[in-house]
Amino acid sequence: MAEHDHSAIKENMKVVGADGVHIGTVDHLEGERIKLTKSDSPQAGDGEGARHHYLPAGLVASVDGDTVRLSASAANAADLFEEEG
Repeated sequence: MAEHDHSAIKENMKVVGADGVHIGTVDHLEGERIKLTKSDSPQAGDGEGARHHYLPAGLVASVDGDTVRLSASAANAADLFEEEG
């Protein structure tokens, strides 16, 4: 499989798992990690305060229009979230 050009990943793109489940929205690309917006943070609705989450850019399977599709399912991708330190 060819190396993906991560420059195609832009702000406000939707991020979905291999299963089509919405994971988040791109805030921006930071090195080899995709930073997701706080509004899509799992903590946004539980009163703990939203946090930025990061996903390894290596999980990207394809970029189709305004959607970033990952090679992992949404549940597996959520397990790989890295929180802002």
